[in-house]
Formats: sequence, C-alpha cells, structure tokens
Amino acid sequence: MSGSGKIIVITGPTATGKTGLGAQLAIETGGEVVSADSMQVYKHMDIGTAKPTEQERLGVPHHMIDIVQPWEDYSVSSYVADATLCIDDIRSRGKLPIIVGGTGLYIDSLLSGHGFRARGDSMLRKDLEDEYEDSGGQVMLSKLREFDPDSADKLHANDKKRIVRAFEVYATTGQTISEHDRYTKRLPPKYDAVKIGLTFSDRADLYKRIDTRVDTMLDKGLENEVRALLDMGLRPGCTAMQAIGYKEIAGAITGLYTLGQAVDKIKMESRRYAKRQLTWLRRDEKIKWFTWESEPDIGGCVRVIIAG
Repeated sequence: MSGSGKIIVITGPTATGKTGLGAQLAIETGGEVVSADSMQVYKHMDIGTAKPTEQERLGVPHHMIDIVQPWEDYSVSSYVADATLCIDDIRSRGKLPIIVGGTGLYIDSLLSGHGFRARGDSMLRKDLEDEYEDSGGQVMLSKLREFDPDSADKLHANDKKRIVRAFEVYATTGQTISEHDRYTKRLPPKYDAVKIGLTFSDRADLYKRIDTRVDTMLDKGLENEVRALLDMGLRPGCTAMQAIGYKEIAGAITGLYTLGQAVDKIKMESRRYAKRQLTWLRRDEKIKWFTWESEPDIGGCVRVIIAG
C-alpha cells in the first residue's frame, strides 16, 4: 500500500478510536502518522487535547503535534503548509502517510492543497479586526458589499471572523472570497486519499465514551494543566484557551462557576462537538465508514483496510 501513491485518512468524531487505529495501521503498513487535530499542534496542551502518549504511539513517528506555542497564531493555511511538508517527506522515504484526526476543515484543506492561495496575513488581520471593533459590523458589512455583494448578503453583521476573513482574502489575493471558493472547488485535489470514518451504531455509546474520557482527563490533571497555561500568561480569551476543556476549566479557576459545573459543560460541549464533526464528515461521500458496536474493533478494521 505504501507504494500506491495514496495516503490514508482516519477521521471521525472525538473518542471513536482514531489514535489507536492510526498507530496500529502504521505498524502494519510501515507508515507514519500525521495529526489533523487543530489543538494538538500546541505545546503544553496534552491532557485536554487527548494528545497520544508515547505508549499510545506504539513507537510510530507522529507529526504535527507540539509544533507551536499556545500563544502563537496558527491558521488552517499554516497547517496545510506544514503538514504538506510532512507528507511529502514521508512519501519521499517510501513510507505511507496516515492522516489521523477529527478537524474536518484541516483535512479537507490539506487534501485539496488549496490553503496556500489565501494564506493570510496576521498583521493585516489584526488591523481589520481593530477596524471592525472601531467601526462596527454594519459598517464593515456595507464596505464588504461594495466589492463582494455575494458574501455580504450571506453574512450577519455580528459574524466578525468571516467578515474579516472576506476582507483579508480580497486584500491578499485580489479575488473576493466567493471567487476564491469557486476557483478552488474546480481544482483537482493535491492528494489521492483513502478515507476511513469511525463512528458508533448507537450514539449513546459514543456519548458514554466521551463522558468517560472527560472524567479520565480530570483524573490525569487537566485542572493543573490549565493552571499552568494561565501561569504562562495565556489569557482565557486567546485561541488556544478556547479549546473544549480548557475554556471551561479556566472559567472554574476564575470563579465563573464551580469545577463540577465546568466538568458538566465539558461533557455537553464535547457531545455537541461530536455531532458537528459527524455533520461535517457525512457530507463527504468518499469516506468509508466503520461503525462500531459497543467497543472499537481496531484489529478487524486494520485487516479490512489492508485487504482493501
């Protein structure tokens, strides 16, 4: 399989066994894992991101983990650029790249290879964000309508992130974001991927695993991990601290609610996130789904993938 020119993607909602499958498949195929998790890129954020331990990695090289500091600006386009280098290096050594993660936008952007055209400009983005705060959403939306009425008609004045992004794409590419999206959709994908999706036949089993995982994170010291990040000077409102688990524990530490309430929030938000992940991934008809019963069957799944 490693000589086929393909890459393998293992995806699915949180707590479905992606890490275990990825490492075991890498052992059987001589592959290496490339993480597709938007939060595992950050250093010092191990427990709350369910970052695979050395034991869980089974001696398999794992890439795109612990590559930036939690206070650094890291975007989808940054991920595409860095992960592409990893994949191309793995393939140049005759190994099989195995993409493992549940961040659908990262995976789609990586496979398409289109993240470079609108790489973005952090200084420009900061200026645009300041302008949004000073002028207000309605004024920015009116300005956007002057050169990109299609996007302006679809956006709400309160949608700061997408309004700023529309201005940024236009300034850096000369295309409206609508034109940019239409153009990139016509381009062939950069990588030919076999896509594997993991889920459970009974949603209740998935939610039970999520709740158990959250309890385990607390037992491993999630609260201390969050305290350490705050001690580093990370503000509760920064991007990395918006990750599920960190945001809620930070709220408990700063007195917004009790630790028990924070844990309940983490479980609820994790379940909601799993639903959003499934909604995103179900749109992709090329994903071959493995539906677990009460527990993942990693060995059986590996055999099916290799046979296929």
